[in-house]
Amino acid sequence: MQDTIILTLNCGSSSVKYQLYNWNKKMILCKGIVERVTVGGSFIKQEVPGKEILVKDAECPTHKDAIKLITETMIRGEEPVIDNLSKVKACGHRVVHGGEKFVQSTLITEESLETFEELKDLAPLHNPPNITGIKAALELMPDIPHIAVMDTAFLQTLPQKAYIYAIPYEWYEKYRIRRYGFHGTSHLYISRRAAVLLKKKKDKVNLITCHIGNGVSFTAIRNGIAVDHSMGFTPLEGLVMGTRSGDLDPAIVGYISEKEGLSAQEVITILNKKSGILGISGKYTDRRDIIKEMKEGNERAKLAFNIEVYRIKKYIGAYMAVLGRVDAIVFTAGVGEMSYELRDEALRELDNLGVKIDKERNKNAVSRNHESIISTDDSKVKVLVIPTDEEIVFTEDVVAILNGEYDNPQVYSYVFEKPSYTNKMREEAYKKERRMYEPNH
Repeated sequence: MQDTIILTLNCGSSSVKYQLYNWNKKMILCKGIVERVTVGGSFIKQEVPGKEILVKDAECPTHKDAIKLITETMIRGEEPVIDNLSKVKACGHRVVHGGEKFVQSTLITEESLETFEELKDLAPLHNPPNITGIKAALELMPDIPHIAVMDTAFLQTLPQKAYIYAIPYEWYEKYRIRRYGFHGTSHLYISRRAAVLLKKKKDKVNLITCHIGNGVSFTAIRNGIAVDHSMGFTPLEGLVMGTRSGDLDPAIVGYISEKEGLSAQEVITILNKKSGILGISGKYTDRRDIIKEMKEGNERAKLAFNIEVYRIKKYIGAYMAVLGRVDAIVFTAGVGEMSYELRDEALRELDNLGVKIDKERNKNAVSRNHESIISTDDSKVKVLVIPTDEEIVFTEDVVAILNGEYDNPQVYSYVFEKPSYTNKMREEAYKKERRMYEPNH
């Protein structure tokens, strides 16, 4: 029986992430990224388990060039991963916004591509490069199925009371203005892994999942199903982020528009790209820089840190009220996985809500490849740090569609029962990253 090998692509405006996965053997063959696509100075970085990381310069003026570079590196690179592109049985693509038309992953057709084009206004920063990547991959690999995995799909279970805004209802009917939410594949993955670590069935677990990177989103999950989410019609709503403001009084847009002589769209661009941690600190988006500056007496860095952890604490409290019973709070993504200082401060003084963090466990949980429980043994609400793995969600959905077994989203569960790396690989990466981060983190 021939192995089912799946390629997954995640096309951003200037990058393409990828992963090649052997479904039969449940193992990653390689993963990597092409950076600086379309902007000059492009290069590919590829990781193969057990081998040195490959980094190679190669100009990629288009996404098609980047995907071609990926396939050639896998087949004809210094250390080929597969000997022929025909070994790839299907390709999965991340699509950030599926609107209400796509509530689960779907086979890409001319009709679905047209619908993605129609949805570009809902995600102008993300859907266009997603579509560009899909078209490029279809050209390069026309003989295999291509499948779109929607970032909004896991969040389509929100009830109306959570996703309908208190605005004229006609705006929802005419323009589909509602809460959609984002980072859905990340929240799905860590919720399933959390259920495994807690030794609970995935449909019996209540969680608050906290995806904290440059973008930040929280999800309230009851019995394995998303019931509330912090991001909204766009990724601008919610918590304080690297460059996004998060929640604010919408009247500010009109007020600043008038005072500064800016259009409403120009103000929104500032709220997306020049606000959040950057706006408060005046200089930084990386939380490591914020913490370093804060410790050196930078008052605006300290203010940025305090505002972020305060908003985190507020959302956790609100979602605890929504859920009633909470089995665990789960942190993931770059900041959520790496910043023990932020986790420590955000969970401080929540003992009365059943949250007790173990400071030593928390400080030791600094890795992008290691799952940890950082709460005390007697904490009623457990606190977990779980590295996210969106690519494995893409792969599972692709295989489900290939096998005609996709009656419900995310039908498979085998991969979720185990971390996406072997224990040995995780431990090696963990030890390496501890050496990297311990001195100055």
